Amino acid sequence: MSAAAPATERPLASPMFRALWIATIVSNVGTWMHDVGAGWLMTSLSPDPLMVALVQAATTFPMFALALPAGALADIVDRRRLLIAAQVFGLAGAAGLAAITLAGLTTAWVLLVFTAVIAVGAAFSAPAFQAIVPELVQPKALQQAVALNSLGVNIARAIGPALGGVIIAASGPAAVFAVNALSVVGVIIVLFRWRRAVPDRHLPAEHMVGAMRAGLRYAMRAPELQVVLIRSVGFFVFASGLWALLPIIARRDLGLGPAGYGGLLTFMGLGAIGGAILMPKMRGRMGANMITLAASTLLAAAMAALSLADGFWTASAALFVAGLAWIAMMASLNGGAQATSPGWVKARALAIYLLVFQGSMAGGSALWGSIASRIGVPSTLLAAAALLALAGMALAWRFPLDKASTLDLAPSAHWPAPIVDGDVDVEHDSGPVLVTVEYRIDPAKVPAFFTEMQKMQRIRRRDGAIHWGIYEDTAAPGTVIESFTVESWLEHLRQHDRVTNADRVQQEALRAFQTSDTPPLVRHFVTQH
Repeated sequence: MSAAAPATERPLASPMFRALWIATIVSNVGTWMHDVGAGWLMTSLSPDPLMVALVQAATTFPMFALALPAGALADIVDRRRLLIAAQVFGLAGAAGLAAITLAGLTTAWVLLVFTAVIAVGAAFSAPAFQAIVPELVQPKALQQAVALNSLGVNIARAIGPALGGVIIAASGPAAVFAVNALSVVGVIIVLFRWRRAVPDRHLPAEHMVGAMRAGLRYAMRAPELQVVLIRSVGFFVFASGLWALLPIIARRDLGLGPAGYGGLLTFMGLGAIGGAILMPKMRGRMGANMITLAASTLLAAAMAALSLADGFWTASAALFVAGLAWIAMMASLNGGAQATSPGWVKARALAIYLLVFQGSMAGGSALWGSIASRIGVPSTLLAAAALLALAGMALAWRFPLDKASTLDLAPSAHWPAPIVDGDVDVEHDSGPVLVTVEYRIDPAKVPAFFTEMQKMQRIRRRDGAIHWGIYEDTAAPGTVIESFTVESWLEHLRQHDRVTNADRVQQEALRAFQTSDTPPLVRHFVTQH
Protein backbone atom coordinates (compact mmCIF):
# COMPACT_ATOMS: atom_id res chain seq x y z
CA MET A 1 0.00 0.00 0.00
CA SER A 2 1.36 3.43 -0.96
CA ALA A 3 2.10 5.98 1.71
CA ALA A 4 -0.39 8.75 2.31
CA ALA A 5 0.24 12.02 0.51
CA PRO A 6 1.96 14.72 2.61
CA ALA A 7 -0.23 17.37 4.20
CA THR A 8 0.88 19.98 1.64
CA GLU A 9 -0.83 17.91 -1.07
CA ARG A 10 -4.04 17.25 0.89
CA PRO A 11 -6.46 20.22 0.92
CA LEU A 12 -8.53 18.76 3.76
CA ALA A 13 -5.42 19.03 5.95
CA SER A 14 -6.14 22.79 5.98
CA PRO A 15 -8.62 23.40 8.83
CA MET A 16 -10.13 26.47 7.18
CA PHE A 17 -10.58 24.81 3.78
CA ARG A 18 -12.08 21.75 5.48
CA ALA A 19 -14.56 23.79 7.52
CA LEU A 20 -15.57 25.94 4.55
CA TRP A 21 -15.91 22.89 2.29
CA ILE A 22 -18.29 21.16 4.69
CA ALA A 23 -20.30 24.34 5.30
CA THR A 24 -20.56 24.98 1.56
CA ILE A 25 -21.88 21.47 0.92
CA VAL A 26 -24.63 22.09 3.50
CA SER A 27 -25.42 25.43 1.86
CA ASN A 28 -25.52 23.85 -1.62
CA VAL A 29 -27.91 21.18 -0.34
CA GLY A 30 -30.18 24.02 0.77
CA THR A 31 -29.88 25.63 -2.67
CA TRP A 32 -30.96 22.43 -4.44
CA MET A 33 -33.84 22.09 -1.97
CA HIS A 34 -34.91 25.65 -2.82
CA ASP A 35 -34.86 24.83 -6.55
CA VAL A 36 -37.19 21.88 -5.96
CA GLY A 37 -39.47 23.90 -3.67
CA ALA A 38 -39.63 26.90 -6.02
CA GLY A 39 -40.44 24.76 -9.03
CA TRP A 40 -43.10 22.81 -7.13
CA LEU A 41 -44.70 25.92 -5.65
CA MET A 42 -44.81 27.64 -9.05
CA THR A 43 -46.79 24.73 -10.51
CA SER A 44 -49.39 25.46 -7.81
CA LEU A 45 -49.36 29.24 -8.27
CA SER A 46 -49.47 29.25 -12.07
CA PRO A 47 -50.14 26.44 -14.55
CA ASP A 48 -48.46 28.46 -17.35
CA PRO A 49 -45.33 26.57 -18.55
CA LEU A 50 -43.64 29.93 -19.18
CA MET A 51 -43.90 30.89 -15.52
CA VAL A 52 -42.49 27.51 -14.48
CA ALA A 53 -39.57 28.00 -16.90
CA LEU A 54 -38.98 31.51 -15.53
CA VAL A 55 -38.07 29.98 -12.15
CA GLN A 56 -34.96 28.46 -13.75
CA ALA A 57 -34.27 31.71 -15.60
CA ALA A 58 -34.47 33.67 -12.34
CA THR A 59 -31.93 31.25 -10.87
CA THR A 60 -29.38 31.31 -13.71
CA PHE A 61 -29.63 34.78 -15.29
CA PRO A 62 -28.09 36.71 -12.35
CA MET A 63 -25.03 34.47 -12.48
CA PHE A 64 -24.61 35.14 -16.19
CA ALA A 65 -25.26 38.89 -15.94
CA LEU A 66 -23.28 39.62 -12.76
CA ALA A 67 -20.31 37.23 -12.98
CA LEU A 68 -17.85 39.79 -14.38
CA PRO A 69 -18.87 42.69 -12.07
CA ALA A 70 -18.74 40.25 -9.15
CA GLY A 71 -15.27 39.09 -10.20
CA ALA A 72 -14.04 42.68 -10.51
CA LEU A 73 -15.42 43.52 -7.08
CA ALA A 74 -13.74 40.45 -5.57
CA ASP A 75 -10.37 41.68 -6.90
CA ILE A 76 -10.92 45.21 -5.54
CA VAL A 77 -12.33 44.71 -2.04
CA ASP A 78 -11.60 42.29 0.79
CA ARG A 79 -12.91 38.95 -0.51
CA ARG A 80 -13.82 37.73 2.96
CA ARG A 81 -16.06 40.74 3.62
CA LEU A 82 -17.62 40.47 0.17
CA LEU A 83 -18.44 36.80 0.77
CA ILE A 84 -19.99 37.53 4.16
CA ALA A 85 -22.13 40.34 2.69
CA ALA A 86 -23.25 38.16 -0.24
CA GLN A 87 -24.15 35.26 2.06
CA VAL A 88 -26.14 37.54 4.40
CA PHE A 89 -27.94 38.98 1.36
CA GLY A 90 -28.89 35.49 0.17
CA LEU A 91 -29.94 34.44 3.67
CA ALA A 92 -32.23 37.47 3.92
CA GLY A 93 -33.83 36.58 0.58
CA ALA A 94 -34.40 32.95 1.60
CA ALA A 95 -35.76 33.89 5.02
CA GLY A 96 -38.06 36.52 3.51
CA LEU A 97 -39.46 34.04 1.01
CA ALA A 98 -40.04 31.49 3.79
CA ALA A 99 -41.90 34.04 5.91
CA ILE A 100 -44.08 35.30 3.06
CA THR A 101 -44.87 31.76 1.91
CA LEU A 102 -45.76 30.69 5.45
CA ALA A 103 -48.13 33.67 5.64
CA GLY A 104 -49.77 32.59 2.36
CA LEU A 105 -48.81 35.83 0.56
CA THR A 106 -46.54 34.40 -2.14
CA THR A 107 -47.66 34.98 -5.73
CA ALA A 108 -45.95 33.79 -8.91
CA TRP A 109 -44.12 37.08 -9.37
CA VAL A 110 -43.17 37.34 -5.70
CA LEU A 111 -41.62 33.88 -5.98
CA LEU A 112 -39.63 34.93 -9.06
CA VAL A 113 -38.38 38.12 -7.40
CA PHE A 114 -37.18 36.37 -4.25
CA THR A 115 -35.59 33.57 -6.28
CA ALA A 116 -33.69 36.19 -8.28
CA VAL A 117 -32.61 37.95 -5.06
CA ILE A 118 -31.16 34.69 -3.72
CA ALA A 119 -29.43 34.10 -7.08
CA VAL A 120 -27.86 37.59 -6.95
CA GLY A 121 -26.22 36.68 -3.65
CA ALA A 122 -24.92 33.47 -5.20
CA ALA A 123 -23.63 35.37 -8.26
CA PHE A 124 -21.56 37.74 -6.11
CA SER A 125 -20.24 34.80 -4.08
CA ALA A 126 -19.14 32.48 -6.89
CA PRO A 127 -16.00 34.25 -8.26
CA ALA A 128 -14.80 35.19 -4.76
CA PHE A 129 -15.29 31.63 -3.46
CA GLN A 130 -13.20 30.24 -6.29
CA ALA A 131 -10.55 32.95 -5.98
CA ILE A 132 -9.89 32.28 -2.27
CA VAL A 133 -9.04 28.60 -2.81
CA PRO A 134 -5.30 29.32 -3.39
CA GLU A 135 -5.32 31.28 -0.11
CA LEU A 136 -6.62 28.29 1.85
CA VAL A 137 -4.42 25.45 0.57
CA GLN A 138 -0.81 24.88 -0.44
CA PRO A 139 0.00 25.18 -4.19
CA LYS A 140 0.50 21.41 -4.53
CA ALA A 141 -3.01 20.83 -3.16
CA LEU A 142 -4.77 23.31 -5.46
CA GLN A 143 -5.92 20.84 -8.13
CA GLN A 144 -7.27 18.44 -5.51
CA ALA A 145 -9.01 21.34 -3.73
CA VAL A 146 -10.73 22.30 -6.99
CA ALA A 147 -11.79 18.68 -7.48
CA LEU A 148 -13.17 18.56 -3.94
CA ASN A 149 -15.21 21.71 -4.56
CA SER A 150 -16.70 20.12 -7.68
CA LEU A 151 -17.34 16.98 -5.66
CA GLY A 152 -19.19 19.03 -3.04
CA VAL A 153 -21.54 20.37 -5.72
CA ASN A 154 -22.30 16.84 -6.88
CA ILE A 155 -22.85 15.60 -3.31
CA ALA A 156 -25.35 18.41 -2.79
CA ARG A 157 -27.01 17.61 -6.11
CA ALA A 158 -27.45 14.00 -5.01
CA ILE A 159 -28.91 14.89 -1.59
CA GLY A 160 -30.73 18.20 -2.04
CA PRO A 161 -33.56 17.34 -4.48
CA ALA A 162 -34.54 14.13 -2.65
CA LEU A 163 -34.43 15.80 0.77
CA GLY A 164 -36.37 18.77 -0.56
CA GLY A 165 -39.09 16.48 -1.89
CA VAL A 166 -39.44 14.77 1.48
CA ILE A 167 -39.72 18.10 3.36
CA ILE A 168 -42.25 19.47 0.87
CA ALA A 169 -44.38 16.36 1.27
CA ALA A 170 -44.20 16.63 5.07
CA SER A 171 -44.40 20.38 5.70
CA GLY A 172 -44.80 22.32 2.44
CA PRO A 173 -42.56 24.67 0.42
CA ALA A 174 -42.21 27.25 3.20
CA ALA A 175 -40.26 24.72 5.28
CA VAL A 176 -37.84 24.12 2.38
CA PHE A 177 -37.22 27.87 2.03
CA ALA A 178 -36.60 28.15 5.77
CA VAL A 179 -34.14 25.25 5.72
CA ASN A 180 -32.35 26.91 2.80
CA ALA A 181 -31.94 30.08 4.87
CA LEU A 182 -30.57 28.10 7.82
CA SER A 183 -28.13 26.24 5.56
CA VAL A 184 -26.24 29.47 4.89
CA VAL A 185 -25.50 30.15 8.56
CA GLY A 186 -22.59 27.70 8.73
CA VAL A 187 -20.79 29.40 5.82
CA ILE A 188 -21.18 32.81 7.48
CA ILE A 189 -19.81 31.50 10.79
CA VAL A 190 -16.76 29.95 9.08
CA LEU A 191 -16.07 33.16 7.15
CA PHE A 192 -16.34 35.24 10.34
CA ARG A 193 -13.78 32.96 12.01
CA TRP A 194 -11.35 33.19 9.07
CA ARG A 195 -8.47 35.55 9.82
CA ARG A 196 -7.57 36.32 6.24
CA ALA A 197 -4.16 37.85 5.58
CA VAL A 198 -5.16 40.84 3.47
CA PRO A 199 -2.36 41.75 1.02
CA ASP A 200 -0.84 45.19 1.50
CA ARG A 201 -1.74 47.70 -1.20
CA HIS A 202 0.49 50.68 -1.78
CA LEU A 203 -1.65 51.81 -4.73
CA PRO A 204 -5.32 52.87 -4.73
CA ALA A 205 -7.86 50.19 -5.58
CA GLU A 206 -9.06 50.02 -9.17
CA HIS A 207 -12.40 51.54 -10.10
CA MET A 208 -15.17 49.11 -10.99
CA VAL A 209 -15.37 49.83 -14.72
CA GLY A 210 -11.59 49.94 -15.09
CA ALA A 211 -11.27 46.66 -13.20
CA MET A 212 -13.77 44.98 -15.53
CA ARG A 213 -11.90 46.29 -18.58
CA ALA A 214 -8.62 45.04 -17.12
CA GLY A 215 -10.12 41.59 -16.58
CA LEU A 216 -11.39 41.37 -20.16
CA ARG A 217 -8.06 42.68 -21.44
CA TYR A 218 -6.20 40.01 -19.50
CA ALA A 219 -8.40 37.26 -20.93
CA MET A 220 -7.85 38.55 -24.47
CA ARG A 221 -4.04 38.68 -24.05
CA ALA A 222 -3.32 35.59 -21.94
CA PRO A 223 -3.02 32.62 -24.35
CA GLU A 224 -2.88 30.03 -21.57
CA LEU A 225 -6.21 31.25 -20.14
CA GLN A 226 -7.64 31.39 -23.66
CA VAL A 227 -6.80 27.70 -24.07
CA VAL A 228 -8.87 26.93 -20.95
CA LEU A 229 -11.78 29.01 -22.25
CA ILE A 230 -11.68 27.41 -25.71
CA ARG A 231 -11.55 23.94 -24.20
CA SER A 232 -14.49 24.88 -21.95
CA VAL A 233 -16.67 25.92 -24.89
CA GLY A 234 -15.70 22.78 -26.81
CA PHE A 235 -16.78 20.62 -23.89
CA PHE A 236 -19.81 22.32 -22.34
CA VAL A 237 -21.67 23.07 -25.59
CA PHE A 238 -21.85 19.35 -26.37
CA ALA A 239 -21.97 18.01 -22.80
CA SER A 240 -24.97 20.26 -22.11
CA GLY A 241 -27.03 17.84 -24.18
CA LEU A 242 -26.93 15.42 -21.25
CA TRP A 243 -28.38 17.93 -18.77
CA ALA A 244 -30.90 19.33 -21.24
CA LEU A 245 -32.35 15.96 -22.23
CA LEU A 246 -32.01 13.92 -19.02
CA PRO A 247 -35.39 14.97 -17.51
CA ILE A 248 -37.18 13.97 -20.72
CA ILE A 249 -35.33 10.65 -20.88
CA ALA A 250 -36.18 9.92 -17.24
CA ARG A 251 -39.86 10.80 -17.47
CA ARG A 252 -40.88 9.89 -21.01
CA ASP A 253 -38.45 7.24 -22.22
CA LEU A 254 -37.83 5.43 -18.93
CA GLY A 255 -41.23 6.12 -17.35
CA LEU A 256 -39.71 7.30 -14.05
CA GLY A 257 -41.33 9.58 -11.49
CA PRO A 258 -39.63 12.27 -9.36
CA ALA A 259 -38.09 9.67 -7.05
CA GLY A 260 -36.63 7.76 -10.01
CA TYR A 261 -35.23 10.96 -11.49
CA GLY A 262 -33.66 11.81 -8.16
CA GLY A 263 -32.17 8.31 -8.09
CA LEU A 264 -30.51 8.90 -11.47
CA LEU A 265 -28.96 12.12 -10.17
CA THR A 266 -27.78 10.26 -7.09
CA PHE A 267 -25.88 7.76 -9.23
CA MET A 268 -24.28 10.61 -11.12
CA GLY A 269 -23.25 12.10 -7.79
CA LEU A 270 -21.76 8.76 -6.74
CA GLY A 271 -19.78 8.68 -9.97
CA ALA A 272 -18.48 12.16 -9.18
CA ILE A 273 -17.36 10.96 -5.75
CA GLY A 274 -15.51 8.07 -7.41
CA GLY A 275 -13.91 10.49 -9.85
CA ALA A 276 -12.73 12.77 -7.04
CA ILE A 277 -11.13 9.79 -5.29
CA LEU A 278 -9.34 8.73 -8.48
CA MET A 279 -8.20 12.22 -9.52
CA PRO A 280 -4.94 12.35 -7.46
CA LYS A 281 -3.78 9.03 -8.96
CA MET A 282 -4.84 10.12 -12.43
CA ARG A 283 -2.85 13.35 -12.17
CA GLY A 284 0.19 11.37 -11.09
CA ARG A 285 0.04 9.18 -14.20
CA MET A 286 -1.54 11.49 -16.77
CA GLY A 287 -1.18 15.16 -17.53
CA ALA A 288 -4.13 17.55 -17.55
CA ASN A 289 -4.44 17.25 -21.32
CA MET A 290 -4.75 13.46 -21.27
CA ILE A 291 -7.23 13.63 -18.39
CA THR A 292 -9.48 16.02 -20.34
CA LEU A 293 -9.23 13.89 -23.47
CA ALA A 294 -10.15 10.78 -21.49
CA ALA A 295 -12.99 12.62 -19.73
CA SER A 296 -14.49 13.87 -23.01
CA THR A 297 -14.31 10.39 -24.54
CA LEU A 298 -15.76 8.74 -21.43
CA LEU A 299 -18.62 11.23 -21.15
CA ALA A 300 -19.41 10.79 -24.85
CA ALA A 301 -19.59 7.01 -24.33
CA ALA A 302 -21.85 7.49 -21.30
CA MET A 303 -24.18 9.79 -23.26
CA ALA A 304 -24.38 7.26 -26.09
CA ALA A 305 -25.16 4.48 -23.60
CA LEU A 306 -27.84 6.64 -21.96
CA SER A 307 -29.52 7.20 -25.31
CA LEU A 308 -29.86 3.42 -25.66
CA ALA A 309 -30.80 2.69 -22.01
CA ASP A 310 -34.03 0.74 -21.55
CA GLY A 311 -34.37 0.87 -17.78
CA PHE A 312 -33.38 2.52 -14.52
CA TRP A 313 -30.29 0.43 -13.85
CA THR A 314 -28.73 0.73 -17.30
CA ALA A 315 -29.34 4.48 -17.21
CA SER A 316 -27.88 4.66 -13.69
CA ALA A 317 -24.73 2.84 -14.81
CA ALA A 318 -24.31 5.29 -17.70
CA LEU A 319 -24.81 8.25 -15.39
CA PHE A 320 -22.32 6.86 -12.85
CA VAL A 321 -19.68 6.92 -15.61
CA ALA A 322 -20.89 10.37 -16.69
CA GLY A 323 -20.41 11.69 -13.15
CA LEU A 324 -16.87 10.37 -13.03
CA ALA A 325 -16.01 12.00 -16.37
CA TRP A 326 -17.82 15.25 -15.49
CA ILE A 327 -15.87 15.90 -12.30
CA ALA A 328 -12.56 15.02 -13.99
CA MET A 329 -13.24 17.62 -16.68
CA MET A 330 -14.61 20.25 -14.30
CA ALA A 331 -11.63 19.91 -11.96
CA SER A 332 -9.17 20.13 -14.87
CA LEU A 333 -10.78 23.18 -16.49
CA ASN A 334 -11.36 25.03 -13.23
CA GLY A 335 -7.85 24.17 -12.10
CA GLY A 336 -6.54 25.45 -15.43
CA ALA A 337 -8.39 28.75 -14.97
CA GLN A 338 -6.89 29.01 -11.47
CA ALA A 339 -3.37 28.24 -12.68
CA THR A 340 -3.41 30.69 -15.60
CA SER A 341 -4.48 33.77 -13.63
CA PRO A 342 -2.27 35.74 -11.20
CA GLY A 343 -3.62 37.00 -7.91
CA TRP A 344 -4.36 40.56 -9.03
CA VAL A 345 -6.90 39.39 -11.63
CA LYS A 346 -7.82 35.91 -10.38
CA ALA A 347 -11.46 36.54 -9.46
CA ARG A 348 -12.07 38.31 -12.78
CA ALA A 349 -10.46 35.48 -14.76
CA LEU A 350 -12.56 32.92 -12.89
CA ALA A 351 -15.66 35.07 -13.48
CA ILE A 352 -14.96 35.01 -17.22
CA TYR A 353 -14.57 31.23 -16.98
CA LEU A 354 -17.98 31.08 -15.24
CA LEU A 355 -19.46 33.26 -17.99
CA VAL A 356 -18.15 30.87 -20.63
CA PHE A 357 -19.41 27.89 -18.63
CA GLN A 358 -22.89 29.31 -18.08
CA GLY A 359 -23.20 30.66 -21.63
CA SER A 360 -22.05 27.41 -23.22
CA MET A 361 -24.41 25.35 -21.06
CA ALA A 362 -27.37 27.66 -21.76
CA GLY A 363 -26.71 27.93 -25.49
CA GLY A 364 -26.00 24.23 -25.82
CA SER A 365 -29.15 23.27 -23.91
CA ALA A 366 -31.29 25.43 -26.20
CA LEU A 367 -29.56 23.97 -29.27
CA TRP A 368 -30.02 20.33 -28.29
CA GLY A 369 -33.58 20.92 -27.11
CA SER A 370 -34.42 22.43 -30.49
CA ILE A 371 -32.79 19.55 -32.37
CA ALA A 372 -34.52 16.96 -30.18
CA SER A 373 -37.92 18.41 -31.10
CA ARG A 374 -37.12 17.59 -34.74
CA ILE A 375 -35.21 14.30 -34.72
CA GLY A 376 -36.06 12.85 -31.31
CA VAL A 377 -34.22 12.63 -28.00
CA PRO A 378 -32.14 9.43 -28.51
CA SER A 379 -30.82 10.56 -31.90
CA THR A 380 -30.00 14.01 -30.54
CA LEU A 381 -28.11 12.60 -27.56
CA LEU A 382 -26.15 10.29 -29.89
CA ALA A 383 -25.26 13.25 -32.11
CA ALA A 384 -24.13 15.31 -29.12
CA ALA A 385 -22.02 12.40 -27.88
CA ALA A 386 -20.33 11.91 -31.26
CA LEU A 387 -19.54 15.62 -31.61
CA LEU A 388 -18.25 15.74 -28.03
CA ALA A 389 -15.81 12.91 -28.72
CA LEU A 390 -14.60 14.50 -31.97
CA ALA A 391 -14.27 17.97 -30.40
CA GLY A 392 -12.42 16.50 -27.42
CA MET A 393 -9.80 14.84 -29.62
CA ALA A 394 -9.37 17.84 -31.94
CA LEU A 395 -9.09 20.41 -29.13
CA ALA A 396 -6.77 18.26 -27.00
CA TRP A 397 -4.38 18.13 -29.97
CA ARG A 398 -4.72 21.80 -31.01
CA PHE A 399 -5.07 23.41 -27.56
CA PRO A 400 -3.24 21.28 -24.95
CA LEU A 401 -3.77 22.17 -21.30
CA ASP A 402 -0.50 20.94 -19.80
CA LYS A 403 1.39 24.25 -20.11
CA ALA A 404 -0.87 25.91 -17.53
CA SER A 405 0.58 23.87 -14.68
CA THR A 406 4.13 25.07 -15.45
CA LEU A 407 3.42 28.80 -15.16
CA ASP A 408 4.83 30.73 -12.20
CA LEU A 409 2.46 33.69 -11.88
CA ALA A 410 3.68 34.90 -8.50
CA PRO A 411 4.60 38.63 -8.51
CA SER A 412 8.27 39.03 -9.40
CA ALA A 413 8.68 42.71 -8.36
CA HIS A 414 11.84 42.85 -10.49
CA TRP A 415 11.04 46.09 -12.30
CA PRO A 416 12.89 48.99 -10.63
CA ALA A 417 10.73 51.91 -9.54
CA PRO A 418 10.47 54.63 -12.21
CA ILE A 419 13.00 57.44 -11.68
CA VAL A 420 11.28 60.79 -11.15
CA ASP A 421 13.21 64.04 -10.78
CA GLY A 422 12.54 65.80 -7.50
CA ASP A 423 11.34 68.93 -9.30
CA VAL A 424 8.75 67.02 -11.36
CA ASP A 425 5.33 66.43 -9.81
CA VAL A 426 3.76 63.29 -11.33
CA GLU A 427 0.23 62.73 -10.06
CA HIS A 428 -1.49 59.37 -10.30
CA ASP A 429 -3.88 60.68 -12.95
CA SER A 430 -1.08 62.20 -15.05
CA GLY A 431 -0.89 60.81 -18.53
CA PRO A 432 -0.99 59.25 -20.98
CA VAL A 433 2.47 57.84 -20.26
CA LEU A 434 4.91 56.80 -22.98
CA VAL A 435 7.54 54.25 -21.92
CA THR A 436 10.52 53.47 -24.14
CA VAL A 437 13.05 50.68 -23.70
CA GLU A 438 16.28 50.90 -25.69
CA TYR A 439 18.11 47.68 -26.59
CA ARG A 440 21.53 47.18 -28.24
CA ILE A 441 21.37 44.06 -30.40
CA ASP A 442 23.77 42.36 -32.82
CA PRO A 443 22.42 43.57 -36.21
CA ALA A 444 22.47 39.99 -37.53
CA LYS A 445 20.12 38.92 -34.72
CA VAL A 446 17.61 41.76 -35.05
CA PRO A 447 15.03 39.73 -37.06
CA ALA A 448 15.06 36.97 -34.41
CA PHE A 449 14.83 39.62 -31.69
CA PHE A 450 11.79 41.22 -33.36
CA THR A 451 10.08 37.81 -33.48
CA GLU A 452 10.75 37.19 -29.79
CA MET A 453 9.51 40.69 -28.93
CA GLN A 454 6.00 39.77 -30.11
CA LYS A 455 5.62 37.85 -26.83
CA MET A 456 6.50 41.05 -24.97
CA GLN A 457 3.82 42.92 -26.90
CA ARG A 458 1.25 40.49 -25.50
CA ILE A 459 2.57 41.00 -21.96
CA ARG A 460 2.55 44.81 -22.22
CA ARG A 461 -0.98 44.94 -23.65
CA ARG A 462 -2.24 42.31 -21.20
CA ASP A 463 -1.07 44.41 -18.24
CA GLY A 464 -2.37 47.78 -19.42
CA ALA A 465 -0.64 49.14 -22.55
CA ILE A 466 -3.02 50.73 -25.07
CA HIS A 467 -0.37 51.11 -27.82
CA TRP A 468 2.83 49.17 -28.49
CA GLY A 469 5.55 49.34 -31.14
CA ILE A 470 9.14 48.34 -31.87
CA TYR A 471 11.59 50.20 -34.11
CA GLU A 472 15.19 49.95 -35.30
CA ASP A 473 17.41 53.02 -35.75
CA THR A 474 18.30 53.38 -39.45
CA ALA A 475 21.49 55.29 -38.59
CA ALA A 476 22.66 52.76 -35.99
CA PRO A 477 21.61 49.20 -36.92
CA GLY A 478 21.11 47.06 -33.85
CA THR A 479 19.73 49.97 -31.79
CA VAL A 480 16.13 48.96 -31.12
CA ILE A 481 13.47 50.96 -29.32
CA GLU A 482 10.42 49.32 -27.79
CA SER A 483 7.64 51.77 -26.90
CA PHE A 484 4.28 51.39 -25.23
CA THR A 485 1.66 53.83 -24.00
CA VAL A 486 -0.39 53.54 -20.81
CA GLU A 487 -3.46 55.60 -19.90
CA SER A 488 -2.02 57.11 -16.71
CA TRP A 489 0.91 57.11 -14.33
CA LEU A 490 -1.13 55.08 -11.84
CA GLU A 491 -1.84 52.46 -14.49
CA HIS A 492 1.88 52.20 -15.23
CA LEU A 493 2.64 51.72 -11.54
CA ARG A 494 0.11 48.92 -11.58
CA GLN A 495 2.06 47.35 -14.44
CA HIS A 496 5.01 47.12 -12.07
CA ASP A 497 2.84 45.22 -9.58
CA ARG A 498 1.38 42.90 -12.22
CA VAL A 499 4.62 41.53 -13.70
CA THR A 500 5.15 37.86 -12.80
CA ASN A 501 8.00 35.39 -12.58
CA ALA A 502 6.88 33.94 -15.92
CA ASP A 503 7.22 37.45 -17.44
CA ARG A 504 10.66 37.74 -15.91
CA VAL A 505 11.77 34.59 -17.73
CA GLN A 506 10.60 36.13 -21.01
CA GLN A 507 12.48 39.36 -20.33
CA GLU A 508 15.65 37.45 -19.52
CA ALA A 509 15.34 35.64 -22.86
CA LEU A 510 15.20 39.03 -24.60
CA ARG A 511 18.18 40.38 -22.68
CA ALA A 512 20.21 37.43 -23.94
CA PHE A 513 20.18 39.24 -27.31
CA GLN A 514 21.96 42.26 -25.76
CA THR A 515 25.52 42.89 -26.95
CA SER A 516 26.54 44.05 -23.45
CA ASP A 517 25.67 43.34 -19.84
CA THR A 518 24.21 46.84 -19.45
CA PRO A 519 20.44 46.66 -18.82
CA PRO A 520 18.20 48.22 -21.47
CA LEU A 521 17.70 51.97 -21.04
CA VAL A 522 14.16 52.74 -19.85
CA ARG A 523 12.64 56.23 -20.17
CA HIS A 524 9.23 57.54 -19.07
CA PHE A 525 7.46 60.46 -20.80
CA VAL A 526 4.29 61.99 -19.35
CA THR A 527 1.88 64.20 -21.26
CA GLN A 528 1.59 67.68 -19.78
CA HIS A 529 -1.91 69.18 -19.77
